[in-house]
Amino acid sequence: MENLTRGANKAALSPAAASARLKALENQLGSRLFYRSSKGLTLTSAGETLMRHARIILQQVDYIKSEFTDQSGGQAGHLRIYANTTAVISVLPTVLAEFMSSRPHVTVDLQEKSTREAVRGILDSAADFAIVAGPVEADELQSICFSTDRLVLVTPLGHPLANSQSLEFVETLEFPHIGLKDSTLHAFLNQIVARLEKSMRIRVLMSGFEAMCKMVEAGVGIGIVPESTARGYQKTMQFAIIPLRDEFMQRERRVLFREMEALPAAARAFIELLLGHSMQ
Repeated sequence: MENLTRGANKAALSPAAASARLKALENQLGSRLFYRSSKGLTLTSAGETLMRHARIILQQVDYIKSEFTDQSGGQAGHLRIYANTTAVISVLPTVLAEFMSSRPHVTVDLQEKSTREAVRGILDSAADFAIVAGPVEADELQSICFSTDRLVLVTPLGHPLANSQSLEFVETLEFPHIGLKDSTLHAFLNQIVARLEKSMRIRVLMSGFEAMCKMVEAGVGIGIVPESTARGYQKTMQFAIIPLRDEFMQRERRVLFREMEALPAAARAFIELLLGHSMQ
């Protein structure tokens, strides 16, 4: 048995207003929800059913509030990231591992895309942000440069180019190359070759930089890889690293997005971590 006056006071309503709302609810549902007597109100069977649904709804509201609280702090959410080949292989694994290990409720959809595809993905809201290298032509987007990506030539020891102090990319084209299969780097080099009106002999396409460097070490051919990647693999493999003088071989790595303030909290936290790593 419940007292209408006490219930109205809890809801900050007058007894008359509370009674009117209850009657309106009964009319809307087409069911009698209360037995009314001089002692107060008692729930009917329909009223009991409504109360069970109401409690479920209130519980769901609490869950939603909790989830949004987690998301607002970057502890939960789903990130959609587009990135070029070098970032997917060399940059993101370490940062993603640190980020996701400290945020077990964050999920990530990472897709390898070219710069053009990354720009289109953000504009179409298919990605939250992207990591690209080189110039970006998209006035509608914002970007932050977090590091540079210099491409170098790797050759077998004893190769005719191995003792060169530096080279231009065009000088490498007379020798067979090892490429990176289905990669934005391979597409980028093909664009440069077409611009130079030359051709590049691809002897084999590999699925990763480590496999490329192993093939170079074995004397199969030469390859173009990021300098940081080459230096890392040179610690355990034997090959030569030759700088390339071409301006287009020095590329800025950028995080690309619409507006920082509009990004989910988890995305902002990830970008902050990425920028922190670049300063180490």
